[in-house]
Amino acid sequence: MTLQEYDYARESPSKLAASCLLLALIMKNLGGWTPTLEYYSGYHSQDLHPLVKRLNFLLTYQPHDKLKAVRTKYSHRVFFEVAKVTPMDMLKLEEILKSC
Repeated sequence: MTLQEYDYARESPSKLAASCLLLALIMKNLGGWTPTLEYYSGYHSQDLHPLVKRLNFLLTYQPHDKLKAVRTKYSHRVFFEVAKVTPMDMLKLEEILKSC
């Protein structure tokens, strides 16, 4: 979903991927950022928190403009309808990130 957002173009691809993974882990209740993930990604959990919040905000407030190709593509069952996943409540996400 970040492919269509200019604000994310300046982010490092590895940091963006790590933040997406952390958000997915939190959303699916699969745990948090482990020492193994920290070692192999090179990112501490705290380094990812601001970007995780921005990503969740992007899911919460989806733009309704002409650029819908990626959102439509990932709304299909072939891609497990990941574009339709309900975003987390910002306050709950904030609490979880504080404990990471």
